[in-house]
Amino acid sequence: MAFDGIVIANLANDFRNKLIESRIYKIAQTEEDELLLTLKAGREQLRVLMSASASLPLLYFTDKNKQSPMTAPNFCMLLRKHLQNGRITKITQPGLERIIQFEVEHLNELGDLCKKTLVVELMGKHSNIIFCNDQGMMIDSIKHISAQTSSVREVLPGREYFIPNTTEKRDPLSCTQEEFAQVINKPVSIVKALYTTFTGLSPVIAQSLCFQAKVEPDQSANTMDQQQMMGLYLQFCNLMNDISQGKFQPVIYYKGEEPVEFSGVPLAQYEDAVANQENMQAVYMESISQVLEKYYAEKNTITRIRQKSVDLRKIIQTALERNYKKYDLQMKQLKDTDKREKYKVYGELINTYGYQVEPGSKSMEALNYYTNEMLTIPLDETIPPLENAKKYFEKYNKLKRTHEALSKLTLQVKEEIEHLESIQTALDIALLEEDLVEIKEEMVESGYIRRKGNGKKARITSKPFHYLSQDGHDIYVGKNNFQNEELTFRFATGNDWWFHAKGVPGSHVIVKAKKGEDELPDSVFEDAGRLAAYYSKNRNSDKVEIDYIQKKHVKKPAGGKPGFVVYYTNYSLVIDSDISKLKLFTDTCAR
Repeated sequence: MAFDGIVIANLANDFRNKLIESRIYKIAQTEEDELLLTLKAGREQLRVLMSASASLPLLYFTDKNKQSPMTAPNFCMLLRKHLQNGRITKITQPGLERIIQFEVEHLNELGDLCKKTLVVELMGKHSNIIFCNDQGMMIDSIKHISAQTSSVREVLPGREYFIPNTTEKRDPLSCTQEEFAQVINKPVSIVKALYTTFTGLSPVIAQSLCFQAKVEPDQSANTMDQQQMMGLYLQFCNLMNDISQGKFQPVIYYKGEEPVEFSGVPLAQYEDAVANQENMQAVYMESISQVLEKYYAEKNTITRIRQKSVDLRKIIQTALERNYKKYDLQMKQLKDTDKREKYKVYGELINTYGYQVEPGSKSMEALNYYTNEMLTIPLDETIPPLENAKKYFEKYNKLKRTHEALSKLTLQVKEEIEHLESIQTALDIALLEEDLVEIKEEMVESGYIRRKGNGKKARITSKPFHYLSQDGHDIYVGKNNFQNEELTFRFATGNDWWFHAKGVPGSHVIVKAKKGEDELPDSVFEDAGRLAAYYSKNRNSDKVEIDYIQKKHVKKPAGGKPGFVVYYTNYSLVIDSDISKLKLFTDTCAR
């Protein structure tokens, strides 16, 4: 995710289109490092969120209001004193810096017209919101930076405002072809040469330029020939021209359900993945503000769910590692029992031919009447031959008992591993806190977690995913083992179709058959197969094998764990996991 100079340019363009001549109606400092401005542009009321958070600096239009503290902080009171009812006359971005400057006209206490500037710097941990007068002197800022904190620039009242040039980057909007070829001629990769040389270019934009110019991103910049340099400069110029003319296309790129990148312009490397149907989807929006609000809301949801599921994942991972070790040890022991039949044959052959062996012999030669081959059988010379037969039969019986016991144990451990892996997959699928509640309940009932509190079962509100196929069939997807069981054995009827990824943990997918419908269209099988592939452990594979069958042929084994089924005849298909064309009905999960 790149909150780079191009995204800022897109924001500045949107702000100019909507906020010039608007009046500042309300100013609220909703967080220690965050402002919410309410503006009136004609009859329209707009809100702008400004955050100087070190971890997540943001600036965008928003429809959401946030509650202000009972007592406004000093910086907020200062802005209200000077800028309340002020008129925004100019919005600028210096070069492609990650800075937007709002110039505001207002009347002072004497009724004289004054100009002030509100500067929003979105520079990671150095982000700030600075209030300046018309002489470029700082009146105040949302964060104070002293000389002890920074040797580059003090951000304190009374200091002169300037943009620190610590990296000596070039302005890409005013770079000629000759300068371009000269400044990126460095012994580093082309991608790095681009984003370290020019202001506002992020690594992801640099990769997009390389992709468009058909040059290898990791190639050293100082090894490019004239044709490669010309092609790269042409794409660079096209991008800068689009930015200068305000031609933006705000977009979010999704990998399955997860947002992976956003930008103010199309990114060639992701567009190629979308075109090649690599489970990548591009969602274009009207404004970059919509992109930022949606991207960070969805990203934060996924991050929050992953954080909340850390303890559950740790429990499952620990149990899995323990069972993997146990299974490997048992399989090794089971393999050692393979020689039991050899001992049985030795005992039988000694009983048959042992009378011919002289006492004190260390071995005997005998014809194996099972294979018609000669065998050399080791003997204990200190005991009679027939006693050797008894000894071999004892070894055979011991290994036979071990084999029988281990066969049952390995089956149990394998089932335990499959169950744990299915819970792990359910944690990967979970998008909401309610989903985690149901998974946790399964872990409690399975004995992985102790029930806390009053011992009552948790209230379950999570529901399966509900999709609509491209031709209008309802498809339901279980998020975890409890939902899989509910869908397959309580919700689905006999003629509904059941889908599941072959041989790996995953969701049960149910296609509801329409009344009077004998067969489903082929496209429905493909849509349901893609859902089964996506909501499985193999979701990131190019192709996934799917088993499907009518629900009436799916059975639950006696004593089977939640969501585990058996079926003896089925159809199969191999398909990708691209579900971007399917409509999701669950409001809390919908895009």
